[in-house]
Amino acid sequence: MENRREFLIKSALSAAALITAPSWVNAAPPLLKSYNKPDSMINGVQIGCITYSFRSMDDQSAEATLKYVTDAGISAIELMGGPAESFAGLPTNPVNMQEFYPLSSKQRKGEELTSDEQAKLKEMRDQMESYSKMATAWRIKTGMAPFEKLRKMYKDAGVTIYAYKPSAFGKEASDAEIAYGMNAAKALGATHVTLEHPSDDAHTLRLGKLGEKHRMSVGYHGHTQETFTFWDTAISQSPRNGMNLDSGHYIAAGKTDLMKLIAEKNKHILSMHTKDRQTPANGEGNLPWGEGDTPITEMLKTMQRNKYKFPATIELEYAVPEGSDAVSEVQKCLEFCRKALA
Repeated sequence: MENRREFLIKSALSAAALITAPSWVNAAPPLLKSYNKPDSMINGVQIGCITYSFRSMDDQSAEATLKYVTDAGISAIELMGGPAESFAGLPTNPVNMQEFYPLSSKQRKGEELTSDEQAKLKEMRDQMESYSKMATAWRIKTGMAPFEKLRKMYKDAGVTIYAYKPSAFGKEASDAEIAYGMNAAKALGATHVTLEHPSDDAHTLRLGKLGEKHRMSVGYHGHTQETFTFWDTAISQSPRNGMNLDSGHYIAAGKTDLMKLIAEKNKHILSMHTKDRQTPANGEGNLPWGEGDTPITEMLKTMQRNKYKFPATIELEYAVPEGSDAVSEVQKCLEFCRKALA
């Protein structure tokens, strides 16, 4: 009885305190919902991250990827297809992507591969071709419920998905597979899908028209082939075609009009990959932020000043220093952004 009486007295006092408390206390429930969750919206500029940045981490599951994202302090992402599709039930890719990405990147940059590396890359590409055929069949028949579940899991952790990048939009893909990719993006809550620019006007027209049909925008990504007019044809073909600008690659391509490009074409930029690369004269390297030639601070301040709504997407491509990991390095990139936008 004594314990019951004490409980009733404390309950009454607590209720009275809530009635007379200031308004911010009564707003506690919504505040608690956001407590201890990441927030990378910095003074009006959405800083995001492509989950490709965590490719060096051992566990590539959707659950582990979410932990990397939240531990890094990121609240909005461009999600690669791997974690989402494995969560949805796609069988595991037999290719070790931690081996594939460096070799593929080395070849793309025109660097010489040893005979062993060439053989390894060919073997992995053959495996990927076989896996791709199986994945295509899986995609056409899979439903959207797992992607909706993934969206909720990420949202509950404080992370929104603004872009989705599965390997479902190639020139060889059927309309059904492309529709799957766009519908999955919608189920995830994304505003656009992204892919490497196919350098094929017929395919960008096709994707734009399918985007119109499925109400999904398409952001085309470029590397050092980017120019001021690189996206013009695709943009002219459909209102659903847009830019997944890579500011670092643009600088490494030797272009000097990046800020003009952003100012004049901001309405077509769906998202912007952000990294610090050098100019050709300085070696074209990917460096820790603040050490290269990409005007990251100027870009972010321009976005802030002009209230541009597209996200600046951190893409970790410089070598992770010994003793560190991708999560820690993304944290450093985010902190760079905070200082730039202070």
